[in-house]
Amino acid sequence: MLNRVPPLVPPPGGADGPVVDALRFRDGMSRVAASVHVVTTDGPAGRAGFTATAVAPVTDSPASLLVCIDAAGRSARALAANGVFCVNTLAVSDRALAEAFAGHSGLSGEARFSAGRWGSLATGAPALETSLVAFDCRLVEARLVATHYVVIGAVVGVRLGPATTALAYRERGYHGL
Repeated sequence: MLNRVPPLVPPPGGADGPVVDALRFRDGMSRVAASVHVVTTDGPAGRAGFTATAVAPVTDSPASLLVCIDAAGRSARALAANGVFCVNTLAVSDRALAEAFAGHSGLSGEARFSAGRWGSLATGAPALETSLVAFDCRLVEARLVATHYVVIGAVVGVRLGPATTALAYRERGYHGL
């Protein structure tokens, strides 16, 4: 018999109380190295994508991961409407792609996809052919937390790419890892 774990419930008063200043938090997080990903979607709402470092595994059985996405952006609306997404983990050679999907290259919308070679896996979401790994996902849940959605995806396909140097983000810059 499995032991049941009670749901996590915030203490009385919830998150009330002092919180750290946003700038101090961003400065602290800038010291945390993170893998760089381009998260893409395609379907009835069209193709869209964004650069993300807030990506993490949730469970391996069933395989799932989470992605955080700015709720105000077009990519969040497209991802929700399409119900699918692909997390493409970038190699150091894909730095220009990270810049493009972060909105720093002058490319926007569909034009961003001209910066890479794209295919697809099971869901039809764009999968970058040069990615270290592509996790193809179906949307399971999205919860709004302040300015961002925490999106949970069931992984329905994985494509392993070349074993090469990963692109990481730390101290507000890209680095090889």
